[in-house]
Amino acid sequence: MLLWTLAHPRWEFVFQPTYAAYLNLIEPWWKILRSLALQGRRFATWEEVRTAVAAGTAYWNKHCHPFVWGSRQRRRAARRAGIAHLPFAS
Repeated sequence: MLLWTLAHPRWEFVFQPTYAAYLNLIEPWWKILRSLALQGRRFATWEEVRTAVAAGTAYWNKHCHPFVWGSRQRRRAARRAGIAHLPFAS
């Protein structure tokens, strides 16, 4: 790979950590495509796959919204209101 890289200076390899798939912008699209067109279905022919992908893409384009890039925001459990619980003292 090093020799190929030296022979083709216009190309640059970018190595991403395995735990940060969200940095690769194609990954969210694959997730959306799987959920819209492929998940839970079986196809007998490639034509059915092509039709399902085209329908999923058309649906996504019809219901488009801005894409927010970054890691998924996880929700934290809400804090209980009131005074903090103190340890039981005897």
